[in-house]
Amino acid sequence: MAFLKTLGLIVSLLFSINVWADIININPDHPDQYTVVKGDTLWDISGKFLQNPWQWPQLWSNNPQIKDPHWIYPGDTLYFSVVDGKPQLSLSNTTILKPHIRESSLDQAINLIPTDAIAQFLTSPKVVDKKEMADSPYVIDFAGEHLIAGAGDRIYVRSIPNPKSLSYTIYREGEPYISPETNEILGYEATYIADTTIERAGDPATLVITKSDSEIRRGDKLMASAESQLALNYFPRPPKNFISGSIISVLNGVSQIGQHNIVVIDKGTADGLTTGHTLDIYHRGKIVKDPYSNKKDEAVKLPDEIAGILMIFRPFKRVSYALVIEATQSIHILDKVQTP
Repeated sequence: MAFLKTLGLIVSLLFSINVWADIININPDHPDQYTVVKGDTLWDISGKFLQNPWQWPQLWSNNPQIKDPHWIYPGDTLYFSVVDGKPQLSLSNTTILKPHIRESSLDQAINLIPTDAIAQFLTSPKVVDKKEMADSPYVIDFAGEHLIAGAGDRIYVRSIPNPKSLSYTIYREGEPYISPETNEILGYEATYIADTTIERAGDPATLVITKSDSEIRRGDKLMASAESQLALNYFPRPPKNFISGSIISVLNGVSQIGQHNIVVIDKGTADGLTTGHTLDIYHRGKIVKDPYSNKKDEAVKLPDEIAGILMIFRPFKRVSYALVIEATQSIHILDKVQTP
């Protein structure tokens, strides 16, 4: 409920400051009407009517009936029309509107994006630099005679004399993220291990494990939990500045990247990316030899082909986590991403 209200408030703000361009590019193959089905998102539906789905606020705002597109439900039929030169969607194909009552569970309303696909990545894992990882408190021992620790056990940590939060997350240093262009390390994945709460601050501090995904080891690092990162105010739109980068990793152990998979790109807040920015994904054209050229076996690079769209949902300084919101063909590690 709070999520939907937050979306509505921020949409209204964006309309007032005119973030999006005035020209709406209509999809030439748009349907005249569409019935919403379970699993649809506002982005998916807008893409049926628009060439650029990120212009969805304009399409949904130009209608007399739909006061808030976040209250569209499976089973609703949307009708497309152009009134006074402006495209619009409505819940009726007639101009006569009659009041009616609908009883429906609030959790059936469609979302802007599939938030369940990114929920587990909103706080963990995270990306840190070498210094941040090195300077973090660490597990030195377990309370009692435990050889390993799990939920309900107490651990000793060096050192948390002045806690930044009542909750701390245990991480383990993962693989580095490396730039495919310069081979420099852009950051390290901090892999989630467990959640803890402070029982007694100090050096060592005493913490209680509240949840764990795997066994905790001596030397594992702790960082204050960042609950503020749970805000789900995602409004897909392209960056104002040109950005070009690459997909450098995929999360969740997926071997083939497709729609709603989570990827890591080699650009972040230092490059101007923020939450909600969208980038086009291009499959890099391969290099082939031309046996028919006057130059023997001349190398020819084939054009890059559009493969989908991703949306940044958790940017770090030099890398970002992104959700693939559209995929027109298979996507691969090292595929190019850039401003539309």
